[in-house]
Amino acid sequence: MRACSQTNCKKLQAVLGQPIVIDYKSGAGGTVGAQCVMKAPADGYTLMLANTGVMVINPALYTRLPYSKLKDFTPIARTAMQPLALLVNPKLPVTTLKEFMTRAQASPGQINDGSAGNGGISHLVPEMFKSAANLFMVHIPYRGSAPAFTDLRAGQIQFMAESIPQAASYHKQGKVRALARTGKDRNPALPDVPTIIESGIKGFEVVGFYGFLALAGLPKDITARLGDAFKQVMNNPDVKIRMATQGADPAYLENDEFAQFLVSETPRSALAVKASGAKLD
Repeated sequence: MRACSQTNCKKLQAVLGQPIVIDYKSGAGGTVGAQCVMKAPADGYTLMLANTGVMVINPALYTRLPYSKLKDFTPIARTAMQPLALLVNPKLPVTTLKEFMTRAQASPGQINDGSAGNGGISHLVPEMFKSAANLFMVHIPYRGSAPAFTDLRAGQIQFMAESIPQAASYHKQGKVRALARTGKDRNPALPDVPTIIESGIKGFEVVGFYGFLALAGLPKDITARLGDAFKQVMNNPDVKIRMATQGADPAYLENDEFAQFLVSETPRSALAVKASGAKLD
């Protein structure tokens, strides 16, 4: 089996009884990886680990997209939800999200927020936050999160949103300050950091997700077998503990539920993309 991204291969191999090859296909916000799967036979031997960007942001972001998420793919299983943390430069004299909002409201346009690139979740989450909190900050897109983090630490930008694993590491080192996280519950990787909801913005729960898909037309028996394999792996206590400590929330959904989830998530992401003004060819 070939998977166009990463999973807990050893445990999945044990359940399926065959080796797994990880084939990284980066580029165009995951579109290259999606095309890789589209060119493979619909036999269940080539899967894609897709995230929020590939499945619900890209259709609203790209004017020309070579795939339609539910027409061209068979959802297998959602495996995880990935909250983000809202971060500031540690020299900024704020320690809570409320203090940051007060400062940003008092100085519109004087705070720069960075992202890993136009239209990605690290761009859209701050846009949704700014809209919810009625803030005006200047968005600066980077080519990836690494250069954005470099400028956040240096003070060239003052605010950004990033995945919990990366955020937790830098927060614990004192290189950035985490003010809040986007999920509905606190996270073991950042236990002392409140949620955005706890910080005063009701109903703000924006969480990225990961899930596996195959080419459209995959036989139902193969879909069921693969889904059951992922369910077994996701129910493994060691996997759950490892994911939680890394900042991800185990969140298994089977084939039909995952398909319904994708349908329900698409409009919200489309609205966020529209509000951001981002468009890519």
